[in-house]
Amino acid sequence: MLKLLVADGDADLRNSVAAAFTDKNYSIDHATLGEECITRVLRDHYDLVLLDVTTPRISGLEVLKEIKVHDPSIIVIAVTAVSNVRDAIEVIRQGAYNYLEKPIQIDQLVYHIEQAIRARHIVQKPDGSARKFRLSSNSDFIGHSHEMKQIFTVIDKLSRVDTAVLIRGESGTGKELVAQALHSSSSRKTHRFVTVNCAAIPENLIESELFGHERGAFTGAESRKIGKFQYADGGTLFLDEIGELSPCMQVKLLRVLQEKTFFPVGSNREIEVSIRIVAATHRNLEEMIKKGQFREDLFYRLNVLPIQLPPLRERKNDIEALCEHFIDKFNRQHQKCIARASLAAMTLLKNHAWPGNIRELENVIEHAFVIENTNEITPESLPKSLRLSVVPNAMDAPARRADESVRPGLTIHEQILPVDHQRLDFQANKEAFERQFLIRALQKFNGRINQTALQANIPKKTLLRKLEKYGINACDYSSREMPNKKKSEVRELQRQPP
Repeated sequence: MLKLLVADGDADLRNSVAAAFTDKNYSIDHATLGEECITRVLRDHYDLVLLDVTTPRISGLEVLKEIKVHDPSIIVIAVTAVSNVRDAIEVIRQGAYNYLEKPIQIDQLVYHIEQAIRARHIVQKPDGSARKFRLSSNSDFIGHSHEMKQIFTVIDKLSRVDTAVLIRGESGTGKELVAQALHSSSSRKTHRFVTVNCAAIPENLIESELFGHERGAFTGAESRKIGKFQYADGGTLFLDEIGELSPCMQVKLLRVLQEKTFFPVGSNREIEVSIRIVAATHRNLEEMIKKGQFREDLFYRLNVLPIQLPPLRERKNDIEALCEHFIDKFNRQHQKCIARASLAAMTLLKNHAWPGNIRELENVIEHAFVIENTNEITPESLPKSLRLSVVPNAMDAPARRADESVRPGLTIHEQILPVDHQRLDFQANKEAFERQFLIRALQKFNGRINQTALQANIPKKTLLRKLEKYGINACDYSSREMPNKKKSEVRELQRQPP
């Protein structure tokens, strides 16, 4: 979903834009002052800002400069009630996509906005805020969040030097993609990017795998073998899960980092190589150093400018962009035409804890592609385990406390459900509220349709229609003790047309 910010003191214009994009795949936020516009842009990601250049207290031109400094990829369309050629030239020079004079016909404004969005999709600006790295493997390294923008900045700096790099983060956070981004943006990008998973190679074979061996060096060595260090000469060697290396191999790796030379197993030939070492681990190396499991000198040799990848649960602003990327990927792979994830499905995805991080998200989207028969991903095509796990996670602490301390006699529809303050979109929050409310009601009344409709004060036809809309199966919330006959009756009732 594309996010637009209308920064204009004219309430009629703000309302007209919101109404014009109601049925489109856009999320609209509003700001009335320049300071508020800057605050919103710094706090959240926007694809386009409609900016009144005559804002009070701080000029629209200053607001435009702040936007472009923060994220050059944001499209800015400037509007004004008092125009002159000098202002128009300066606004365009500072990076605005277009300059429009009020009064503006709303259909013309919608046309200009959609043209700007299409133009950005066609032309990828090289200075486009580092939201996406194109990798040599034809993969994309994507991020809208502030945390990822900082990482892109570090990658950009490290691409200009040849120092070793240590990438840290939980499994599934994209450590290999960072390593590929470092290689693809460096002067070594025309040479090989070689990956070694240190945890996947037996300890007695790791030295041969890294440094190679001579014929007859050990039992089974029937011919000379070139190791990964020599194979990667001129390029980048990525050592994944470096925390799994034995102390003996740590010493040999340290020597290669210092001397840029090594000896193959069973050889007196010293081989000199020019490679960049990029290492990664999910383990706590500081604790390993204290326990004598990891060499302190190797740690400091690698940890010059470390990259710490945040887990997906700490960068949920990126989930929508990642979903779009995976949808594009699987559309090509499975030859489907799924356009997007529905608002209800996206709410579920954003409220999931993601213990498996990006790797788990990719798996979930592919699962949905196999199940889904419509042109968008719906909640019912997501794994059942995810749908059920989101229920407690979606409730923030204040909501849980209110739920636990509810006054006697308070009905379920009088309880307060949380609002997603990161995404103040009425329709999205309304659907998320409805879905969470229905799940709570079904849980309370053991998935019984008639009792839920009666006690929660919902017309039965409305309840059945909403359950179908959100892909909710009432049987998922029935107690385990409910007889199979009863469960079959619930299923049959839900299948009946509302």
